[in-house]
Amino acid sequence: MPILLLLRLQRVHLPVRVTDPKEVRQVSMLVATGLVEAEFETIRTRARYAVWHVATVTRITQEGMAEIAAASSVRQPTQNFIQFPNGLRVL
Repeated sequence: MPILLLLRLQRVHLPVRVTDPKEVRQVSMLVATGLVEAEFETIRTRARYAVWHVATVTRITQEGMAEIAAASSVRQPTQNFIQFPNGLRVL
């Protein structure tokens, strides 16, 4: 989920390189929505037809910081039931 990646990016020193293919796609979504700025590059490997995609996140935008603040202010739902050891729940 891109918002979780955005929250993780807030806690690291930028710029940071993202190499996991799933996270590279999430970075591209964050760039498309204007929440971060990043540079993308394609690296060809020695293996035949193998391509490695890398994203370098350079900064979190004002909109990204606002999204982080909104996500941080969301209250966790309260637990409205009692959980018993055998798995039974009572509302």
